[in-house]
Amino acid sequence: MAEISLCMIVRNEEDVLERCLNSIRNDVDEIIIADTGSTDRTKEIAAQFTSHIFDYPWDDDFAAARNFAFSKATKDYQMWLDADDIVADADAIGKLKENLTADVVMLPYHVTFAEDGAPAMSYFRERILKRSRKFRWVGAVHECITPSGKIVYGDAAILHKKVHAGDPDRNLRIYEKLLAAGAELTPREQYYYARELYYHHRYADAADGFERFLKTDGWKEDRIGACLQLSACRIAMGDPEGAKAALLRSFLWDMPRAEVCCELGRLFFEEKQWSEAIVWYKAALDAPYPSAGFTQADCHDYIPYLQLCVCYDRLGNLREAHAYNEKAGRIRPESAAFLANRTYFMNQQAF
Repeated sequence: MAEISLCMIVRNEEDVLERCLNSIRNDVDEIIIADTGSTDRTKEIAAQFTSHIFDYPWDDDFAAARNFAFSKATKDYQMWLDADDIVADADAIGKLKENLTADVVMLPYHVTFAEDGAPAMSYFRERILKRSRKFRWVGAVHECITPSGKIVYGDAAILHKKVHAGDPDRNLRIYEKLLAAGAELTPREQYYYARELYYHHRYADAADGFERFLKTDGWKEDRIGACLQLSACRIAMGDPEGAKAALLRSFLWDMPRAEVCCELGRLFFEEKQWSEAIVWYKAALDAPYPSAGFTQADCHDYIPYLQLCVCYDRLGNLREAHAYNEKAGRIRPESAAFLANRTYFMNQQAF
């Protein structure tokens, strides 16, 4: 049976660290904690789970910190978690260990959640890595490891459950520090730098950043994400036609994604072009789930069902509108929007 070292970097995580470690403690064989400067009870809590606690002076480089934590591991495999993560089914990790020979295990990462607790956005991350392969993290921000060798996909989901917001300016500050020092951003870094500009409402700069990224050989999933973000920049800049063009540009790299179709539907919906919106919401229903990248589950069913309900209502087709609302209700039976719509239809005498 393979053995796993859990390797974490932490700082001031007293609110969440115990929850995280309790979710995995019985299914890993070693816990490595690299503390980057906690001033609360983080190290005291960590000491309840492991004696392998190391100080790492923070230097605005997440990859360097993770590589340090990985360097302290002694078991067959290295696994990483953030302090505000929870392993939904730790037993599944234990079962993975029984016959584990892969170089990389990709696991689902659920990062946002619907009102009923169901995952709203998910994607696969490189989660467990063979130590003998000497994988290295890259990227001062949004660090990653490029998977290689024998790669397997597991179903032991990791839940990202924040309880408080972090420093909203940290990532942008790190990127601009790199640029000021003359660093040349990789395509991935260029993509995430443009996203940080968008989050800080620097829409023109963000749009320029996404355009620069789309001229690189960046990852296909990031290109599609860049088209979505570029569209949002165009909307913020008062250019709805440019927003549509940015979304359609994503079709250069893959078949239409549900997220893109829903956004196209929304733009036509905002313009009260109900028939055109219907075309795109139905396209979202037909869109397959991608094999990689970010997935917003509601864009494949709940959102288009709900919006089709409204579109058909605006066109005076109450029967079709009611049918789509009922479909939305089968996905989210406690949804306030679904329940309000149901009451609305009950009060329609013509219906």
